[in-house]
Amino acid sequence: MGGCDVVVVGAGFAGLSAALELTGRGLRVVVVEARDRVGGRVLTRYLPDGTQLDLGGQWVGPTQHRVLELIERFGVETYPSPEFGRAVIDHEGRRLDEPPAEVVALRAELDRLSREVPTREPWRHPRAAEWDATTLASWLAGRAATPAAARSVARATAGALLAADAGEVSLLHTLFYLASGDGLDNLAAYAGGAQACRVVGGPQALAERMAAALPPGTVLLNRPVRRVAYSAGSARVWAGDEVHEAARAIIAIPPLLAGRIDYDPPLPPLRDGLTQRVPAGHSLKTHAVYARPFWRDDGLSGISTSTDGVLTETADNTPPGGPRAVLTSFAYGVDAHRLRAMDAGARRAAVLDRLAELFGDRARDAEDFVEFDWAAEPWTRGCFSGHPVPGTWTGYGPALRAPVQTLHWAGTETATRWNGYFDGAIESGHRAAAEVAAEIGGETGGETAGGSGS
Repeated sequence: MGGCDVVVVGAGFAGLSAALELTGRGLRVVVVEARDRVGGRVLTRYLPDGTQLDLGGQWVGPTQHRVLELIERFGVETYPSPEFGRAVIDHEGRRLDEPPAEVVALRAELDRLSREVPTREPWRHPRAAEWDATTLASWLAGRAATPAAARSVARATAGALLAADAGEVSLLHTLFYLASGDGLDNLAAYAGGAQACRVVGGPQALAERMAAALPPGTVLLNRPVRRVAYSAGSARVWAGDEVHEAARAIIAIPPLLAGRIDYDPPLPPLRDGLTQRVPAGHSLKTHAVYARPFWRDDGLSGISTSTDGVLTETADNTPPGGPRAVLTSFAYGVDAHRLRAMDAGARRAAVLDRLAELFGDRARDAEDFVEFDWAAEPWTRGCFSGHPVPGTWTGYGPALRAPVQTLHWAGTETATRWNGYFDGAIESGHRAAAEVAAEIGGETGGETAGGSGS
């Protein structure tokens, strides 16, 4: 049995951020991670020629201050997302230069309503019960003059942001999410927005440097947690074949996975019920690799949005200087499930056929086609992040961040700012670490004990 001050479950950005804060305060920390790597829902892969593919989360934006501070601190470089030329806006099979006025108006109304929502306690809004009982799909159906406009906003919001179908998320959660990221336009934007930059070496490189900055032996990989026992003064965590006893534990994994741990005693009903009502998103991200970015020959950026078809959006993910070009595609909700139901060959053909409709026949000539399904990962079970089903915010919201005796909760799903993003995960790790430090002490300052790691 290993003894320490704090056990952190999960070595994603939330868990690593919490560990950095706590070790910087002089506390003894152990981070246990089920995977054989750190980083959580990020994974960078290189093709034999050196082409970088980010299979999970990848973008950072200018108002995501916490992740940008870590990028600077650990000497990681970024580069602007490529945005050469114009985007393809496919609205019911028609190519438009800009979204229809009705779509713009619907998006503006969502942004206006989102500014009313208190992100720390969205259940306290005067219309919270009404909005939490209303799905985004039903709200759009009552506001949009045409089904195409409703479908456009549903795919760009529930799909592209929440990795879900509009009938699966409440209006309240949609508004909360928009508020946490400065609005729909900012969340969807590349230059100056949430997709402004990528990380050289991928975000996994940042996570690795964070882990390296911790005292030796802090991060323990291949340690899946199956059981946690807790009392008023201590917590025991069974991780792999080991048991770690500490004064406090931080559970820094998605609610879906946190709910699969056996707790002794059982969690209070509200906290246990919450974990059953925050499923992971269901997106499918694929990468088509080409000898060169042919779409730029036609003045296209590689960015596209569609009201129809299996792909909701695409992006040019070509690293600066090559060596090859990458066109990345995203399918969400039922479209992602349809692709999953196909065999690998049929799935590749379906994606490339749709890319050809958007960018021309040369899109079918991909030299490589790479996919990675996070829903099949046992320690993830979906992405981008978890989102509460209708009724959850008003029924279970107060249990989201509230400690349970010696157990504290972190993860991007608990963030009030940039929920669902790296920045939100880091915020949550800082918050959980501050809660623990306030209870068991530790030096002030929060500087990392292990140096910069750069």
